[in-house]
Amino acid sequence: MGELVTYRSVMTDSERWERFEHRPGDIVISTPPKSGTTWTQMLCALMIFDGPRFPAMLDALSPWLDMLIRSEDEVMDIYDRQTHRRFIKTHTPLDGLPLRDDVHYVVVGRDPRDVMVSWEHHMDNMDLEVLIQDRADAIGLDDLVDHEPPPPPEPDPAVRFRNFVEAEWSPQDLVTLPTVLHHLDTGWEHRDDDNVELFHFLDYQRDLVGEMERLARFCAIDVDRERLAELAPEAGIDRMRDRADEIVPGNAKSEHWKDPAGFFRSGATGEWFERTTADDRARYEERVTELVTDDLARWAHEGAGRLSPSQKS
Repeated sequence: MGELVTYRSVMTDSERWERFEHRPGDIVISTPPKSGTTWTQMLCALMIFDGPRFPAMLDALSPWLDMLIRSEDEVMDIYDRQTHRRFIKTHTPLDGLPLRDDVHYVVVGRDPRDVMVSWEHHMDNMDLEVLIQDRADAIGLDDLVDHEPPPPPEPDPAVRFRNFVEAEWSPQDLVTLPTVLHHLDTGWEHRDDDNVELFHFLDYQRDLVGEMERLARFCAIDVDRERLAELAPEAGIDRMRDRADEIVPGNAKSEHWKDPAGFFRSGATGEWFERTTADDRARYEERVTELVTDDLARWAHEGAGRLSPSQKS
């Protein structure tokens, strides 16, 4: 394994992974933001605990390991004390993780344009003052002295789309077209590895029970299809919205969301179309071609459900 890429931003630090003590059988959920992360955590929890009653809030069972709203000692202690099968959340791509043969890596993709729209709503719903205060309480703010505050959002959604497309890749950014596709590319490069499996937001929507069955098989969780069919409705968006206070990510000591249920906004696809022109869409396709291979681009936008058997391998 080569040198790990360091992904560090105001709110994240991937170097925590180098100090994390893995256990055989750990499940690492590695996704770009707004790509089905919480959905996948919910599926793991339902299967591991064989039902919708969990011993703690979902975020306490599967905290985002490299997010800086908890101290390193706190988040490591949470995972260290767990006796159940561990499923660990991260938005760090696989090239920033110390890959182990005895750990299962689940990479989840989504059309990057839908990621962008969902991310904007996500940021609008976030209470940034509370989030920054949690970071200050956890690790302080002294390391931010050289950071410039982010510019205000561009008011024109069409311009925001173009900025998303034309951005250059940076390990400090979470949601741009290059960062989303790079994350998926790190999974795609390992798709033939026995301990890496790719899932897709659209495939969850098309056949959730089938994808749960594939996830259970990959993670060696003993649960049959009949039971998965009973569990699947608990992972529906309406049901998760009803349980938002138990499921949304954050910190049990404070509230990060203006509307917790709004975290599960719609799960819709294609909203980006209304903010783009034909030229924007053509440039998007051109940019994707610059960044990734055709096979990866097809999977990133359509999932495995629309690929031929030879393209799935």
